[in-house]
Amino acid sequence: MRSNRIVWLTPEDPPGAFPDVASAMREPDGLLAAGGDLTPERLLYAYRHGIFPWYDAGQPVLWWSPDPRCVLRPEKFHLSRRLRRTLPNLDETLTFNTAFADVIRACAGPRRSEQGTWITPEMINAYETLHEDGWAHSVEVRVGNRLVGGIYGLAIGKVFFGESMFSHETNASKLAMLGLCSVLRRHDFALIDCQVVSSHLLTIGAETIPRRDFAAILASECALPDRFDDWPDAPVAIRDLESEDRDRSLQ
Repeated sequence: MRSNRIVWLTPEDPPGAFPDVASAMREPDGLLAAGGDLTPERLLYAYRHGIFPWYDAGQPVLWWSPDPRCVLRPEKFHLSRRLRRTLPNLDETLTFNTAFADVIRACAGPRRSEQGTWITPEMINAYETLHEDGWAHSVEVRVGNRLVGGIYGLAIGKVFFGESMFSHETNASKLAMLGLCSVLRRHDFALIDCQVVSSHLLTIGAETIPRRDFAAILASECALPDRFDDWPDAPVAIRDLESEDRDRSLQ
């Protein structure tokens, strides 16, 4: 049952003190609770149960679980034919988990001004801790040694919870997603959580599913919240991605 009243958490509340996601507000869609803190324990519990923090500087922490949920299945990632044809000629390389701090700060940069400064210093510190603990990860797109795009998020069980991505050059964030989906598909990940739908996400293969279906997937795929650490340990050239793997990801 949805509620018109917000539930307030305190830092003393246990990580699992969130109300049932079915009680989230209709307007604004998915607002579930406020307050609490961004400890690793609370964040990991929240993500495993379909909840994520999203708030502007100066606000208390706001916790969300929208309905429907936007997700991307790694095998359904799509690039335009025009971009697909350019891949063999691109000089970009992909690296993994080599510049998490740079990626999250780039995602918090001026390009996101239209959405406010939701990646606050508090958020950055929290996700850097999750990265140090082996839960949060980044994919970096480079031209030479220059970072031009990337994406970061959490891998829990067989679900990747995408948080944000950025591009300093055309299509760089799409190349980051290509690299991410390539790795996740080979390791049988169920889906990427994209949180809130956008026209851009829909163009690359994302879809929306009812929150109850999303919760059921999490209950199955995150039942054992294992850390995922089988990322490539050397740079991967976009043009050297295995042809079979690339063709499957671009259908």
